[in-house]
Amino acid sequence: MELLIKGSTELNKMFMALQRTASGLRRDFGEVENLQQSLRGARDFVQKASARIEESILSDLLLVRPNAGLLTPNTTHAGDGRDEFVLALSGAANFVRGNPHFAISLALRSNDETKIALIYSPIDERLYYAEAERGAYIFSAFHSARIKVSNQSEESDLTIAYNTSDNRPMVGNARITGCPALDLAWVAAGKLDAYVSNPLDYAEIAAGDLILREAGGRIEMMADLVATNGKVEL
Repeated sequence: MELLIKGSTELNKMFMALQRTASGLRRDFGEVENLQQSLRGARDFVQKASARIEESILSDLLLVRPNAGLLTPNTTHAGDGRDEFVLALSGAANFVRGNPHFAISLALRSNDETKIALIYSPIDERLYYAEAERGAYIFSAFHSARIKVSNQSEESDLTIAYNTSDNRPMVGNARITGCPALDLAWVAAGKLDAYVSNPLDYAEIAAGDLILREAGGRIEMMADLVATNGKVEL
């Protein structure tokens, strides 16, 4: 097959599956924008759209690893116990309100280790991706570029995204975007210096975890999830 992005054939097959699913999601987004007079109706529509994502992409992913399982925030399909795809629609609350800041997060794990990770923003068609021990990249308009975390460490210079409900003080220039997967990708790309969140469903952060680490960052998941460029102490 002709490779679309720098990386393995499996990575490219996963990207093509994402693109096919994203085309339907863009149509759904156009519909949800028309439902804004009824927020409940929009929420129901987005829940159904999320289910369609899982259904539509699964057949494509099984062409990559036929015996793999599937883990999403809503469902689990048992596989061979070795390979597993981890999938989530991140930023669904933004989607509900007709806000284009959302993404599909997709990872392939083998023997409990993440091997391939993709975070795809369907509206601006921008992809962040990584393979284990091969670095992290951004792809847009048929151009790939390697990404690295920022070098910022001074508190006054920091831009940090938050997704917390506790009383943790916000440091630096605070941002609340509502899309954890893209927040992690933006830390990896140096657009943010850190991200702090309440615990999240693993399906939403599996891809971002690998992309961030391959870009030179650090992530800890304890009482809170704290992702940084490795130079910030939070």
